Amino acid sequence: MHPFLKDKKMSKICEITGKIAGVGNNVSHSNRRTKRKFNVNLFYKKFYLPEEDRWVRLRVSAAGLRFIDKVGIDAAIKSAQEKGLLSYWI
Repeated sequence: MHPFLKDKKMSKICEITGKIAGVGNNVSHSNRRTKRKFNVNLFYKKFYLPEEDRWVRLRVSAAGLRFIDKVGIDAAIKSAQEKGLLSYWI
């Protein structure tokens, strides 16, 4: 599990990949730096689980959607459970 996710709520976190917001700087023309966040590109999507005959609503990033398209929703949920991101599905 990502060390940042241990005691955090699941806001702005992809439930499949575990992506979280990054931190960086805005750099002006005069090279002054101010802090900024690089938020994750998140979507609420509903997925159908045929073996359980039910729909689930997940908060996934664009990379998470590509991962689900690649391996399938069942394998993606199993992978997220192994990472400790979806422990409440068990």
